[in-house]
Amino acid sequence: MATPTQADVVIVGGGHNGLVAACVLARAGLDVVVLERRRGVGGAAVSAEVFSGVPARLSKYAYLVSLMPRWLMDDLGLRVPLVRRAVSSYTPCPDDPSKGLAVVRDPDALGVQFLRATGDRGEAERWRAFYERTTRIARAIFPTLTEPLRSAADMRRLCADDDWRDFVERPIGEVIERSFCSDLTRGVVLTDALIGTFAEAHDVSLRQNICFLYHVIGNGTGDWDLPVGGMGALTGQLAARATDFGARLITAATVGRIDADAAGAGVQVEIDGQHQQIQARYVLANCTPATLARLRGLPVEPVTAGNAGAQLKVNMLLQRLPRLRDRHTSIDQAFCGTFHVNETASQLQHAYEQARAGSLPHPLPAEIYCHSLSDPTILGPALHAAGVHTLTMFVLHTPHALFTSASPPTRAELRAAVLQTLDSVLGEPIADCILRMPDGRECLEINTTVDLEQTLAIPGGNIFHTPLEWPWALSETEVGQWGVETDLPSVAICGSGARRGGGVSGIPGHNAAQYVLGHMR
Repeated sequence: MATPTQADVVIVGGGHNGLVAACVLARAGLDVVVLERRRGVGGAAVSAEVFSGVPARLSKYAYLVSLMPRWLMDDLGLRVPLVRRAVSSYTPCPDDPSKGLAVVRDPDALGVQFLRATGDRGEAERWRAFYERTTRIARAIFPTLTEPLRSAADMRRLCADDDWRDFVERPIGEVIERSFCSDLTRGVVLTDALIGTFAEAHDVSLRQNICFLYHVIGNGTGDWDLPVGGMGALTGQLAARATDFGARLITAATVGRIDADAAGAGVQVEIDGQHQQIQARYVLANCTPATLARLRGLPVEPVTAGNAGAQLKVNMLLQRLPRLRDRHTSIDQAFCGTFHVNETASQLQHAYEQARAGSLPHPLPAEIYCHSLSDPTILGPALHAAGVHTLTMFVLHTPHALFTSASPPTRAELRAAVLQTLDSVLGEPIADCILRMPDGRECLEINTTVDLEQTLAIPGGNIFHTPLEWPWALSETEVGQWGVETDLPSVAICGSGARRGGGVSGIPGHNAAQYVLGHMR
């Protein structure tokens, strides 16, 4: 394909949000070019054969969807089946892993679960009442994410006064502690406020509240679904639809500079060793805001504790799922949802304090999930027949500063900490279950924030690109905007760093496309 010299829209970055924007704009008849520096599109929402010689396509980075509007998927003609997990979560009691809490959908069974794990049947009713409140918020707020920004006052009118106070105005720790009696239950709830966010339950910044909100509002229910075929199936279909609509996707294309003014922009790009320039009416940045600033020759915000990532992502393949100490819970039931490891509220606070002091938390607070239980299609037939399973692990309170310090933890230390925290709640050593590659190496991969920074060009390894912000206007001038605007009308952000970005949602891509279409009318 010859490299174009002109286009209506150039999208820098071929992640899922850029592909959504390409679909919407190309379908509307615009000439759209997507430039992706890697050999394939998808960004962080990709599937990959992570372990050499082992035919299993893992969702290497992002692995679940909640925020992508179902109407948007239907509108773009995406036909990726989504699986809803039968068990929301399972949490072994850290002080006695022979007991555990499985959050199931049946109300009577849920009461039995809470009684056995916490000694308090009433905790189940408190759980239902709490999540009835978050569902009210979700139904009010989620539909607005693909509309122009509303004012905070308008958004507040959509919510009950006590819901707004407890979830928006006051630290989330207050309502969690007031709503639940068990340290175990409080921790399970609190984890949604801390994914990729380095904060504590009572942080006055309310960063944890914002993170929590995004985790519970998806599609008005907060359910986290699994794309059959892995995340690569979703982005693969998006790429195919964008091409069908006429967008041109160019990979191995490294953007070196963007020269923009109010009327348009020139994008300098290197493709196959050739330096070229594409002139566009609009440039949509499906990269981090820091990367966009660098490409434009503007000052770049330094990486700090406030804007960096705070997580480890671990991928594993197991010969079999490990035994539990809890004889009342089946292995399938425990691993098909989110499996919480050492994540009581007090453990999360202790881990935060350790990390803030510069130490790797002990034990690591983490959650694991077995994708292949719900979707065996990601495994080669021989692996599936042999009982092999995937295991995804997400570790909290591991901030970027730990890995950029003068003495960061080594890979061996990280591996030991990962195995140790799992072993503390399982019925057998996890190392005994890990599959090996043909060359004898373990099928275990650890991705730190530094790895994300280097591989995905995300400064500080922040999975949200920038700190999450409330999904409404933060000033009067923002009311009616799309949350993608920059200082120039010809340049907009269409990635996770946009307002209402973060996670696999396609929302920033949709909103950036609406911004462009609105300006062209």
